[in-house]
Amino acid sequence: MIDHAKKHTFGPVPSRRLGRSLGIDIVPFKTCTYNCIYCQLGRTTTNTTDRTEFVQIDSLLSEIHHVLEKNPEIDYLTLSGSGEPTLHSNIGKLISELKREFSYPVAVLTNGSLLYQPDVAQSLLQADVVLPTLAADSETVFQCIHRPHPSIHFDTVVNGIINFTKEFKNELWLELFLLDGVNAVEETVRSMKKIVDEINPEKIHLNTATRPPAEEFAYPVREEKLEFFRNIFGQNAEVITDFKHGTRQESGNVSNDIEQSIIELLRRRPCTDRDIATALSLHSIEAAKIIGHLVDDKIIKPKYQNNRNYYIINDNRTKGVEDAKI
Repeated sequence: MIDHAKKHTFGPVPSRRLGRSLGIDIVPFKTCTYNCIYCQLGRTTTNTTDRTEFVQIDSLLSEIHHVLEKNPEIDYLTLSGSGEPTLHSNIGKLISELKREFSYPVAVLTNGSLLYQPDVAQSLLQADVVLPTLAADSETVFQCIHRPHPSIHFDTVVNGIINFTKEFKNELWLELFLLDGVNAVEETVRSMKKIVDEINPEKIHLNTATRPPAEEFAYPVREEKLEFFRNIFGQNAEVITDFKHGTRQESGNVSNDIEQSIIELLRRRPCTDRDIATALSLHSIEAAKIIGHLVDDKIIKPKYQNNRNYYIINDNRTKGVEDAKI
């Protein structure tokens, strides 16, 4: 059953990194400092570095209380979602309030692009785990993959992460996002290792694109190749890519009603993941997970057209669906 009271939370969802995680979405959809070619939610619509209080903290806390009354068994409260959470100007106060009102550890999934700003770095110091991303070893690769806001540059971002780790007293887990033909090259990966050594994270997580990305040319890295790269980074590194989007049991017994609703919607017309989330009042992350199961089961499939990923029924006997006008 869809909980219509959930506007800024999603899950709890299973995570290889964080166990059962309650996601807290504190910025508008696709509001980000980057416009990554691999983003499963599509292209950034608001590319900005301007920080503001997109949603009031009292409203967030009220919703989290409501959700946890029904689902108290979680491992982390996770600030993440469909944009860059450090763009919320009051994220530091939110973390403080979460730790005061709840007994769960707080994690922050961030691209790390604003950690060079002292006020942003200071605001994350109370988090239990911070998980930034590294996907480049140079300005050229950085611009190619992330397509950042014009004011953001590679060296500034890397130095910001390095300086943050010197002050941060809790756990920093670094995601390395690799794409075939772009940065998944041994020379580039070994160059990235030098940066990783400077950051000195407690954990190193190798990841790649398994769901349809923002751009068709963002190709995933094969599992065996990721394992080869993992060995370069040593015993603190692991591959976290979910090549099968998790099992249905892990995802909390996804409602067959919701899956059937998605199928019926796609029988009428092709839809983007955003279309599906909006039509069924789902959070974008939850919609992506269910869509992933349906793609794995070959019930639906992605179709890249007009610079966007659409989903269609994977059934040649269904007349008119695949050829419907997009």
